[in-house]
Amino acid sequence: MYRRRFLERAGAAGVAVGTSLSLAGCLADQYDVGMTATGFVPDEITVEVGDRVVWENTSVRGHTVTAYEDAIPEEADYFASGGFETEAAAREAWSDFGGRLENGDRFSHTFSVPGRYDYVCIPHETGGMVGAVVVEG
Repeated sequence: MYRRRFLERAGAAGVAVGTSLSLAGCLADQYDVGMTATGFVPDEITVEVGDRVVWENTSVRGHTVTAYEDAIPEEADYFASGGFETEAAAREAWSDFGGRLENGDRFSHTFSVPGRYDYVCIPHETGGMVGAVVVEG
C-alpha cells in the first residue's frame, strides 16, 4: 500500500550498505496508484494528512483522475488532472480530452484534510473505473 515510501526507505538503507545501484531502477518508478486499462490499482489507498499521492497511467489508454466534488470532505481542495477547479469544469473539458493522462504521465495531489476522497476516470466511469483515497489525521 505504501510502495513509494517503502522504496524511498529501501533506497536510503541501500545507500548505507552500498547497494543503491541495485535499487536505482525501482526508484525511477515511484507512484502510489497505477492506472490499468480498466481500473486504478489499488482502487483504495490510505495515507496520512500532508501526504502526496502520485497517480501514473501505466496503460496505453488515456485516463483522468477526477474527484467527485460531492464525495470529498467539505473543507478539502478539489483535485483533477488538468488542474480543473470543479468537477463540472473537468467533465466539460473532457469533450476536448482535457485532463487526459497518456501512458507514463503522472498526476499528484497533496491531501491536507482528513476524510474519504472518491474519484473517477471520466472516460471509463461507466466501466467502473473509480477509486478512493482515505486520509487519516
